[in-house]
Amino acid sequence: MLHARQYAGSGMNTFTVELCSTTRQDTVTGVNAFMGEDESGSFSIWAGHERLSTVLDIGLSRFRGSDGRWRYIAAPGAVLYFTDNVLTLGMRKYWIDEDFNRITALLNEHLSQEEAELAEVRKSLRRMEEELLKRLYDLDANT
Repeated sequence: MLHARQYAGSGMNTFTVELCSTTRQDTVTGVNAFMGEDESGSFSIWAGHERLSTVLDIGLSRFRGSDGRWRYIAAPGAVLYFTDNVLTLGMRKYWIDEDFNRITALLNEHLSQEEAELAEVRKSLRRMEEELLKRLYDLDANT
């Protein structure tokens, strides 16, 4: 997995990607292509693209550096904003890696964990609701 905070690159036909979450921020320079997916489908961004703002779906996006290598970004959704050759992605959390299989497994693991946590929250809410209804019934029965 890539852990560096800055990925170098240069070129006239490149742009910068800024990845921002609540716990970390990475800046990637020398990017010449970005591919993502929102509710309208897949799209790509190249240097000089017009201003764009959208919400990315849960899953993988990718970008290609001036070195020709693709890097993948896994995120449980993101807000994307592109202007003046800077692509900003705001996310709760994200992972970045050059290995598709590794990052896909990481994303699937995270989504499974979140689903399990959500199921526990639902279960807890259901118990609270049942207890509240029981207390309301007891109050009504005592009046």
